[in-house]
Amino acid sequence: MMILDLSPRFFGTIEEMLTKNHFRALLVLILVVTFLVGCAGLTGNSIENESGQAFNADQLPAQEDLPKFSAEKPRDGMPEGWHFYRIAPYKKNTLYRLENYQGRTVLSANSKTSASGLAVKLRPRSAQNLWLQWEWKAVGAMPQADNADSQRDDAPLRILVAFDGNKSKLPLKEKLTFEMASLISGQEMPYATVMYIWSGKNPVNTVLNNAHTSRVKMIVVDSGWDSLGEWRKHERDLAADYKLAYGESPGNIIGIALLTDTDNTKSETRALYGDIELLRRNPK
Repeated sequence: MMILDLSPRFFGTIEEMLTKNHFRALLVLILVVTFLVGCAGLTGNSIENESGQAFNADQLPAQEDLPKFSAEKPRDGMPEGWHFYRIAPYKKNTLYRLENYQGRTVLSANSKTSASGLAVKLRPRSAQNLWLQWEWKAVGAMPQADNADSQRDDAPLRILVAFDGNKSKLPLKEKLTFEMASLISGQEMPYATVMYIWSGKNPVNTVLNNAHTSRVKMIVVDSGWDSLGEWRKHERDLAADYKLAYGESPGNIIGIALLTDTDNTKSETRALYGDIELLRRNPK
């Protein structure tokens, strides 16, 4: 039986083969596989939580709703129902904790040359007439970040939505990318991901392509630093945004994640996430 070396040395070797930025793109895909779909982690059939303890990812329950940060008391440790993920074993972790902010509990993210996040596996549901609503606040500016540049692709705030779909119709290049991600993670990646971001340089409503795969699209919902320190509230039609990004109707939604990262720019930032909710609305 072949034993796959998943130590930091292994990742370094693969990184030399693929180049740093291509490898990072694959790791982003792998984190979506591992934590949005709720499958096996990078170290076998387990995922490390923030304290370094392992648990069986196959046992993660698929949830009907997104757990609310406001329903909890301020404390260290993972919010109920959310699961910690790391992009790679050798990368530093962004620190998340529940804090009291003006009488309500919010999630704070403190990132210093780091990249990790939180995710929820969801029971599959149609994206039609489904809206994503959330509040967030950027506290620290990131003047070097540029999400259109793969070497400076960091953001104080990101929310990822994973979609299912028919992978058999994808081009050969994408199928090979899927195979590489599967080789490293041991699991299949989702058909497509829409990522909402706060971008320092790119205008609102810009759709940015991932540098190495067409299966991850970024949509800018906040831009620049004029609104630094202000709560920004968003409501997004998931089916409409998917069609904007991919030019086709979406499949089922299978997971939600958040990510604050500063590893590319070697910088530092702080951000706050309010509750993230899925709302089913009647068509107008």
